[in-house]
Amino acid sequence: MTEKSLSLITPTKHVELDGRTLAYRKFGHGAPLLLCVRFRGTMDSWDPVFLDSLVQQGFQVTVFDYSGLGRSTGEKSYNPASLAKDIIELIAALKLGKVILGGWSVGGIAAQIVLAQAPQMVSHLVLIATTPPGNLVKPGEQLFYDLAKRENDFEDFVSLFFEPTSAPSRAAAERSWSRIMSRRNDASPDVPHEWAGAQLGDGPKNPVFPVDSILQALKTTAVPVLHLGADHDIVFPVENWYALSDQLPTLHIVTFPNSGHGPQLQYPRTAAKHIAAFIHAFDE
Repeated sequence: MTEKSLSLITPTKHVELDGRTLAYRKFGHGAPLLLCVRFRGTMDSWDPVFLDSLVQQGFQVTVFDYSGLGRSTGEKSYNPASLAKDIIELIAALKLGKVILGGWSVGGIAAQIVLAQAPQMVSHLVLIATTPPGNLVKPGEQLFYDLAKRENDFEDFVSLFFEPTSAPSRAAAERSWSRIMSRRNDASPDVPHEWAGAQLGDGPKNPVFPVDSILQALKTTAVPVLHLGADHDIVFPVENWYALSDQLPTLHIVTFPNSGHGPQLQYPRTAAKHIAAFIHAFDE
């Protein structure tokens, strides 16, 4: 990360959408890549090195806050259908055209819904540490539900997004935490953990979202799908994607070792390169 980091110096803008205002930042040049953030996340939850690396790989990157969260207005909700509505309307309002749609965690669930509802808007789907629809071969861990309902410190950050038993992973967590905590003057306010925790329930669900139409869309789409995951994701285990690998014709799977629910935090430059390689694979 340099002093000229585009992700840190790009001003926040706002767009009016159907009675609410979505805050967003758009930077870089190239193929449009729209990123949908995780549970309890805002635009400032992305690692600046990951965002800058995507720009260096030739993408125009857009990040945003969901309705009612961060710097956006409107009614807040973690209903994936509501998040998908934000995404579809933002793509149209910003005239992004056909986008590479990326989603981390709950953002990845919403991105899958967008693929099913508006496939004409999506050229490629990039999923990061998220879950497929339908029954799971391996549910998440109770630890996530315990950590997600409280104010999180650095140790929680490590447990949530990295592999606490790995010294290299912990060292990467320290670097990422430092970058993310170097807040901008117009940083988005944190999502209230009390409200967010109340949306979760008491423990792991199976399935997380039982929408047959979404699974059918993944099984029949011609849109290339990439999942970037970790070998120990306490929220959405990557094993659930491997279980579907023979049913999803366009699925690519990349799994990072000794890592957790934030593989792009631990490997920001490498994750960006994997995304670029995935996109450019279809140029051949």
